[in-house]
Amino acid sequence: MRVVFDGALAELADGGAKGFDWDGGGYARCGFLVRSGATVHAYRNECPHAGNRLEWKPDAFLTKDGSLIMCSVHGANFRIHDGLCVAGPCMGRALTELAVSVVAGRVEVRLAEADDA
Repeated sequence: MRVVFDGALAELADGGAKGFDWDGGGYARCGFLVRSGATVHAYRNECPHAGNRLEWKPDAFLTKDGSLIMCSVHGANFRIHDGLCVAGPCMGRALTELAVSVVAGRVEVRLAEADDA
């Protein structure tokens, strides 16, 4: 596994989200983080419905109330804790989760070789 994101937990607001790219970015090489207290979830930035990026502007991944992840193109809503679509055109499908850890105030996202598309 290789590290594709390494940053300070303090740089991610509680209840907020942050996008990141690796290896030059592009649709296949981008992800995002969502923080809930000391817990951070990481997903590929790709809607399972149409394959587009989720945000409509940098770091805008959440619904207005911050309770769900939202696709800005078709309005699909995903649970933060597991990425499952609970409303919209891809009901029952889920975002692709990325391996994330928080250790000593640092957030690290690792990508397995098989997932490094």
